[in-house]
Amino acid sequence: MSRLYKEYVIETLNNEGNVEKVSFKQDPNYNFAYDVVDRLAAEKPEKLAMVWCNEAGDEKFITFKEMKEYSDKTASFFQSLGIKKGDAVMLILKRHYEWWYCMMALHKIGAIAIPATNQLMTKDIVYRVNAASIKAVVCTAEGQISDLVDEAQQETETLSIKILARGKKNGWLSYEEGIAGAPDFVAPTGDDRPKAEEIMLMYFSSGTTGMPKMVAHNQYYTLAHIPTAVYWHNTDPEGLHLTVAETGWGKAVWGKLYGQWLAESAVFTFDFDRFNPDEMLKRIAKYKVTTFCAPPTIYRFLIKEDLSRYDLSSVKYCTTAGEALNPEVFNRFKELTGIKLMEGFGQTETTLCLMTSTWMEPKPGSMGKPSPGYEMDLVDENGNSVEPGQVGEIVLRLDNGKPMGLMMEYYRDEERTSQAIRDGLYHTGDTAYKDEDGYFWYVGRTDDIIKSSGYRIGPFEVESVIMEHPSVLECAVTGVPDPVRGQIVKATIVLTKGYDPSEELKKEIQDYVKTHTAPYKYPRIIEFVDELPKTISGKIRRTEIRAKDQA
Repeated sequence: MSRLYKEYVIETLNNEGNVEKVSFKQDPNYNFAYDVVDRLAAEKPEKLAMVWCNEAGDEKFITFKEMKEYSDKTASFFQSLGIKKGDAVMLILKRHYEWWYCMMALHKIGAIAIPATNQLMTKDIVYRVNAASIKAVVCTAEGQISDLVDEAQQETETLSIKILARGKKNGWLSYEEGIAGAPDFVAPTGDDRPKAEEIMLMYFSSGTTGMPKMVAHNQYYTLAHIPTAVYWHNTDPEGLHLTVAETGWGKAVWGKLYGQWLAESAVFTFDFDRFNPDEMLKRIAKYKVTTFCAPPTIYRFLIKEDLSRYDLSSVKYCTTAGEALNPEVFNRFKELTGIKLMEGFGQTETTLCLMTSTWMEPKPGSMGKPSPGYEMDLVDENGNSVEPGQVGEIVLRLDNGKPMGLMMEYYRDEERTSQAIRDGLYHTGDTAYKDEDGYFWYVGRTDDIIKSSGYRIGPFEVESVIMEHPSVLECAVTGVPDPVRGQIVKATIVLTKGYDPSEELKKEIQDYVKTHTAPYKYPRIIEFVDELPKTISGKIRRTEIRAKDQA
């Protein structure tokens, strides 16, 4: 039988036989849980859906048959509590396999899944519950997060159901007991059955510049991840794919769920608290991971390890996204493994928009070319396309309608929705330039651009050069107000082990930048810090650095 995803995608090939454009077949009753997971459970019941393990050495091999059975039990349990179509349910489950059961269960009954990280604090939970009118929370018993949910509940009105996984606690229902006692699941019918164009999933954006926005997606969003898994991750239906992402973030459904299962590939999940490169590499070797995706931050740690100590022969393909990739990281990883990192770009509001696809030769530091699922462009402040070499905002053109995979809206926020989707464009707020070959090169957020003495300087291009210096583990480049130049470049740097802050090291880094890129870009100010301010999703908060400097 042909791979499942081919039944949903229409591919247009170019003269070289590569995919130039894709469109997707639409069915108003399409539902990922029923039409993908349950179908695979019926047709290939023993096919592996997931390999799960944790730091304690526990492991589970979950088939599609088991995924259906446990998601049915979970859906029945939820229904018995009065959770129904349209209700908002927050999932704070780390990398527990129960998250997948709950996601499929919510899809089956038509409730809105709102994944969240266990790094949230009380005020974060209050904001989310009130903003989305969240009715129920399914939470891990590990750590203090359930206590924080209790605190938050006192400042909310809609949160009435609290379910605890992997533990018991007063005021909470036991997930394990609930599914054990659940009656047989009866799928909703008629008006109660979820429809493809209804809200299925919402993520709160990471909020690098303000309070998080609620990004709403429908069932068709799942199909738009086919290019992600097939053309970018290069998943193998007989292989095992690992994307390093906690389930509270959008990257989890990019790499641990929708596209991979549509491509009939099993996903690998390592349930850990704090990233340790040695432990991660040991699991990759032990379980024979075949395809791997992680943000550049993870690769920066991996290349510091002695990779010869691990049997990574099973790994055939590696991808990266989440932030811009420094060429130095690309080159070092290839030197150590022989594998070229294939970069991509997308947002919580979209699926993968730009990709270095399987048929492309990567250019270190480039995000690649537009996904065949989107019409991408770079425009100036007036919405006009810019020439190759010129910096413009990355936009999705909507001339032929809203593409599958683009968010429905910012939930309950018409003003922000109209700011992002206007004049026939979706505005990403990110800037890049395109070279003569059509490859896109990241520059920065529109509000991150530094304007110094008439020059427009993207922070990423300076960071990439600084990252080449052996003393630098991480850095963030920002603009500092200057009475003469308007702004000057500042680098906030975290040093690698074995290096200590000094004026000599500052000058050495400055001289390095001057000789490896245009001299006007060099950081006139360097500050050494122990860590960079980041969002709870791990993205650098340049806004916080700028605010501190201005204060």
